[in-house]
Amino acid sequence: MEVSWLSAILVGAGYLAFGYFIGSHYPHRFFFSNRFSSPKDKDASLLNHDKNSKQKKNSKPKIKDSLEVEQLAEILEDFKMILVVRNDLKMGKGKIAAQCSHATLGLYKKVLYRAPKALNRWEMSAQPKVVVKIESEEDMLALQARAKSLKLPTHITIDAGRTQIAPNSRTVMAILGPVEVVDEVTGGLKLL
Repeated sequence: MEVSWLSAILVGAGYLAFGYFIGSHYPHRFFFSNRFSSPKDKDASLLNHDKNSKQKKNSKPKIKDSLEVEQLAEILEDFKMILVVRNDLKMGKGKIAAQCSHATLGLYKKVLYRAPKALNRWEMSAQPKVVVKIESEEDMLALQARAKSLKLPTHITIDAGRTQIAPNSRTVMAILGPVEVVDEVTGGLKLL
């Protein structure tokens, strides 16, 4: 009688270990089947594709070649972001803050997959952001051309025109790069 209890316990422990192994390595195949799962489980199962579908469908969006600022991230450590605000638009403080946020996020999204080392350098430098002013759209576009000639990534925010300024106005330009290189572009501008 005692041997049968011991064998039952050992068999049960074996099944438990096997179930744990299968569940931890393939949770979406054996659990949460579509017939018995709740809508939340269905949404979660959509996030847990098997390895083959991940290889077939690239989870990252198709990206272009990496940005040249990525090579600078391997050499230089201190990175910063400059936000260049058009002073001639006479935006209010809240509008400037919103437009600077749009510019920061736009540049971040542009650099995220194309220059992750550069973005990491900026984050490790405590994400410095400096806000400066410029007097016209033409000056901003010339500044962007200068930044691009030095291979710095830029993003210009274009306003929808629902509140204070005309539609399609270029409001703020964000530039990210090594401190020394960014200063070559924006060093002569005054703080906002």
